[in-house]
Amino acid sequence: MDLNELHSIAMGMTSNGKGILAADESSPTIKKRFDTIDAESTEANRRRYREMLFTTSGAADYIGGVILFDETIRQATSDGVPFPKYLNDLGMIAGIKVDMGAKALAGFPGETVTEGLDGLRDRLAEYVELGARFAKWRAVIHIGDDIPTEYCLHANAHALARYAALCQEAGVVPIVEPEVLMDGAHSIDRCEEVTIAALDAVFSELEAHKVALEGIVLKPNMVISGSDAAERAGPAEVAEATLRVLKAQVPEAVAGIAFLSGGQTAEEATEHLGLMNEDGPFPWELSFSYGRALQAPALDAWRGNEDNFAAGQDALFKRARLNSLAHLGQYQTSMETEAA
Repeated sequence: MDLNELHSIAMGMTSNGKGILAADESSPTIKKRFDTIDAESTEANRRRYREMLFTTSGAADYIGGVILFDETIRQATSDGVPFPKYLNDLGMIAGIKVDMGAKALAGFPGETVTEGLDGLRDRLAEYVELGARFAKWRAVIHIGDDIPTEYCLHANAHALARYAALCQEAGVVPIVEPEVLMDGAHSIDRCEEVTIAALDAVFSELEAHKVALEGIVLKPNMVISGSDAAERAGPAEVAEATLRVLKAQVPEAVAGIAFLSGGQTAEEATEHLGLMNEDGPFPWELSFSYGRALQAPALDAWRGNEDNFAAGQDALFKRARLNSLAHLGQYQTSMETEAA
């Protein structure tokens, strides 16, 4: 493990106003996305959709990393250039989702633990050969009556730390993603409480596993009201609560923080990020690692129609640019109605 190289990769993904495009939807998930636009989820359509995103002119100015799915990392552009090589050559560092999904945690109803550690060392070696320079593992924390339990938080933090240690051994930057879901009717205060507990468990396990924090990217949720809450906190309160938690829980050694959007609209995710960065600078980069919040407008513009290829790219470019401005603390909501 070369810590300087890991740190350089992590900073390349999250510094200078750049963030990460999460394009690592599993086959069932991207089928759901395609169903919303009446597009068939074939291998050819998935490849073409991802090609539309990756080949957007100017995207590399705002996107420092792209998370790929196993199918995608083995695909190529229409010109025959493997996607990882195409992305890496542009400075949009190629990464790979390596977890096998959240599964029911036996004995703990309503809770999950993410699987995928078996064989991970060998899979990482293969992904490095294919061009991956970072990886992603997502833990899923549910808020509900009497959950999350302390054991669930520990089990997921332990798995995240084992994954992160294996990544760094392989020379790969781990994105450490403990997502406290916004599903539910809980208050922003309850989300803050659970997020603190989740991050506390994660950093305790990372330390125990001797993971170098300078060579990771943390991908947390924002502290936000449940999606079904009777009264939802406004943008300023979300930004304030999230910063409060990060300043208390995230060691300064961490290279970068790249938020997940977690069910927020594209505009909400950008506004919240922008408000936080207006209070910077921070010890770590405060960036984005969005899936739907970057892709949804592009998917809607494309709609599986080759005639809309350029329109899809325009939509992605606009969102990438606005999130970059939010990362720099220069975003204004009025920019949403301005030309990209």
